Amino acid sequence: MWPLADGMAGTDTPVLLPIMAPRLQADCEPDGRITVAVWGVGTLATISFAGLAAPYRYGPNLIEAAQGGIYVAQSAPVMVIAGTMLRRLAPSTKASWWHKPAAGDAPAKASRKGNRRWLELAWGALALEQRGDDLVIAAGADLAEAEAALGLAVDAIIAEARAYVERCDRLPKADPLLRSMVIQGTHAALSSIRQDRHGQFAGLAAGQGYSSPARTYYRDGYWTLQPLLALAPEAVRGQIRLLAKGVQPDGEAPSAVILSGPAQSAAWDVFRKSTHPYVLEHARAGDWWSDHFDSPLFFVLTVGDYVRTSGDIAEAKAHWPLLKAIIERYVRMSGPDGLPKKPNNDRDWADNVYREGYVSYNLGLWVGALDAVAEMGRSVDPVFGNEAEALAKTARANIEAALWVEQPGTYADFRNSDGFVEDHVMADTLTLLRYDAVSADGAKAALETARTTLESRHNTTQPYGDWGVLCAYPPYKRPKDTRSKSAFAFRYHNGSDWPYLDGIYAEERLRRGLGDARYALTRWWQACLDSGWAGAVEYYSPPYGRGSLLQGWSGLPADVAVRYRDAIGSPHEG
Repeated sequence: MWPLADGMAGTDTPVLLPIMAPRLQADCEPDGRITVAVWGVGTLATISFAGLAAPYRYGPNLIEAAQGGIYVAQSAPVMVIAGTMLRRLAPSTKASWWHKPAAGDAPAKASRKGNRRWLELAWGALALEQRGDDLVIAAGADLAEAEAALGLAVDAIIAEARAYVERCDRLPKADPLLRSMVIQGTHAALSSIRQDRHGQFAGLAAGQGYSSPARTYYRDGYWTLQPLLALAPEAVRGQIRLLAKGVQPDGEAPSAVILSGPAQSAAWDVFRKSTHPYVLEHARAGDWWSDHFDSPLFFVLTVGDYVRTSGDIAEAKAHWPLLKAIIERYVRMSGPDGLPKKPNNDRDWADNVYREGYVSYNLGLWVGALDAVAEMGRSVDPVFGNEAEALAKTARANIEAALWVEQPGTYADFRNSDGFVEDHVMADTLTLLRYDAVSADGAKAALETARTTLESRHNTTQPYGDWGVLCAYPPYKRPKDTRSKSAFAFRYHNGSDWPYLDGIYAEERLRRGLGDARYALTRWWQACLDSGWAGAVEYYSPPYGRGSLLQGWSGLPADVAVRYRDAIGSPHEG
């Protein structure tokens, strides 16, 4: 694929289009196949249609072909494939990979009248209509929702689809690569805003690959909502209220809160209770992976960012008992130095890595959360706000000694209680910089080390050439500290390029006046285009491919580019 002047992406090869709208989601291949699902409901069917001919122009939830195209509405779970005919409709046998339909569930029921077809499943429904050369596809939790969506005219569907592309086009004067990255990144963030069948907010989806069971994450949601603070503050407010339901009275919180509809929730609970180790990892019915070390801190940061940008102190007041409980929880995990120690588990962002003791990433979040509580406390609870401010001062005074590593000149990934130090260069340590938890000199040195070590264009000791920004280098020292995908060098947390981390890194360079941030903002998107990935990818690396498409938090580079548009420079700089 290649970037076009109007911010679209061109290709002569049919590649997968990931679709996410407020209710509808799908995987669509323009040469004749689409799998349709609904948020909180599950997968409904695979549809075959007469393929659309190249060349193609890809945009958010949209493909324009040589004749016809694919367009997705925003106001209802309905889309149109223009210039095609239906060939086959195959109902899904289950809502997701883990779903085991109950013995008493009614079998799929298909019916037809004229040019209209219906498909009813135990967990959802589909309605299709052939309108001349246009195939209209609608979906829902039941036939009533699908039928209502089918009432939208083709012209209205196309108009909504094009208006949505315009909404995502936040840097129309940028060069094609940067403009297309911003369009797709903004789409990743906006499309994460999900709705229930009544049009009410139903959480921020992490991405297409994280929708069953439907759930919303504390950490993924935090980075996803950064552009939404300006674009859709009401969604951020709704996210706070949903996440609050997962925070326990003692300040503990899971990785994510499950938000599925009744049928999917019931099916998930059966699977969770009957499958080891799921019943241990997901301890409560509403939890996705209970007790994550970073989640409570992200809840505090989310409330703090929302209050700071909106001026709506009511959310801080409403959730103040939870905010206090969270801070008190981490105080209990701290010693006199004010630095909370993480237990020896894999429950934070690097969830394939066992990090114990002082973890730079978490300590950056800790200082940021204390600052947020101190700021909100001035209006809500001055006494506790002052306590938080004092805790932040103590933490800042001790981080340098605990984590600075002279060679290679950065902050350690983690320092175990037994003295072991993982001193490679790790991108997630940049939370220390983002929340001003370290000295200006230390921050500047750490950014220079990241530039020379993590930017693959400058790192000649890694074997894959110029391909992006590594999240970690060199790989983890001890095999026992990693598991699953991260057990392999250059894979997942052990060296892949994560666009959200690229955004954090680029923003710190720009915020501190260092410039040379364009590479981090755009190299990952160039890799997506080169690979035919039509959407903001979760992560990737040359030997192992990509993660999920259309990942919400991968919209962070787009937001940074918009906010620092005058400091990024031309395509030939950096």
